[in-house]
Amino acid sequence: MAIELYHVALVVIGLALLGVTVLQLVASERPVSLPIFFVAFGAAAFSVPGIPAPDPLEQGLLAEHLAELGVIIALMSLGLKIDRPASLRGWSSTWRLLAITMPLSIAGAALIGWWLVGFLLPTAVLLGAVIAPTDPVLAGEVQVAEPGEGGVNEEDSEPRFALSSEAGLNDGLAFPFTNLAIAIALVGLAPGNWLGEWLLVSVVYRIVVGTFVGVVLGAILARLVFATAPETRIARSVEGLEAIAGTLLVYGLTEIVGGYGFIAVFVAALMIRRYEHDHEYNDSLHQISELAEQVLMALIMVFFGGAIAGGLLGPLTTEGILAALAIVFLVRPIAGMVGLAGFDLPWSDRGAIAFFGIRGIGSFYYLAHGLNEAAFADADLLWAVVGTVVLVSVVLHGVTASPVMNRLH
Repeated sequence: MAIELYHVALVVIGLALLGVTVLQLVASERPVSLPIFFVAFGAAAFSVPGIPAPDPLEQGLLAEHLAELGVIIALMSLGLKIDRPASLRGWSSTWRLLAITMPLSIAGAALIGWWLVGFLLPTAVLLGAVIAPTDPVLAGEVQVAEPGEGGVNEEDSEPRFALSSEAGLNDGLAFPFTNLAIAIALVGLAPGNWLGEWLLVSVVYRIVVGTFVGVVLGAILARLVFATAPETRIARSVEGLEAIAGTLLVYGLTEIVGGYGFIAVFVAALMIRRYEHDHEYNDSLHQISELAEQVLMALIMVFFGGAIAGGLLGPLTTEGILAALAIVFLVRPIAGMVGLAGFDLPWSDRGAIAFFGIRGIGSFYYLAHGLNEAAFADADLLWAVVGTVVLVSVVLHGVTASPVMNRLH
């Protein structure tokens, strides 16, 4: 009897989704995160003869859109948890990480890619851009608590808040640098007006539009969501579904008008969270978005493990391995400490924020998007280096996150 790959895929996906619930019991009391399990399961499942492994180079559009969906759902889930009102002073750690740490990380990774690995300039710039965003999907252990439990005025919540707010915003702010790499790959560094267009459109216009649409649609959605409480049985059965609907609506409309949808979704989530701050329905919104986030995380990590089994890391060179390790152990920690220099926090807290620059699904999205938009030399090696960065981050940060955060608190 012939075994259909479709049925095998259903089994693999079903086991992954079952793991979202069952593995919570295994991992909750241990210094290990769920993504580690899913990557290992994916590697084992797709190592079985006859099951074709995922290939993000061959299936670039699928990789891009699956990662895209995972990121936007995670951004909504994250924004719905943040209790601290947005302000220049209250979010000062966030602004430091975005304005100083992020550009330094991009420059450092690009320099390592060019000097150590031997990437051409467009590929090196793309490497810097795709490892820039800290991941809102895989960073559950270092994020703020559930809605209403964030400890807004507690000093020991600062590392969690800084990492959460950074992950919420730098996913969108990595886009201009990805577009810069695409522009260099398409037209090179020849004189022309493309640099001015990049600054005006990719940096200014799209960020401003994304922020504006997020504020407006977030305010509208907040009023709609909290206008009436669900009273009927059917209405109660879909409690919180507005979070998913809002995510798709905000992201799609923002992209249609040319803004950055990642920024808009996170800003909209913050607007919804602040509108009825103490309303119990906030829990329903967060629960459904977090469930969707966990499901997509499981699937993406299983496919990532399958891609590793299929040879994703095969093109790695010694220089590529060293570059990936340098990005995780040197670039982000150093850039993080520079960005937080002089900030009124204990060294242990600043060190934790600098260290936990978790890389993950956001990097997959930007890399797949960049390669779908332009031709880059050594694309297979670039995927191998980025895959190694994510794999090291998943294991290293997944094992250390809970013990370190518990010790800080």
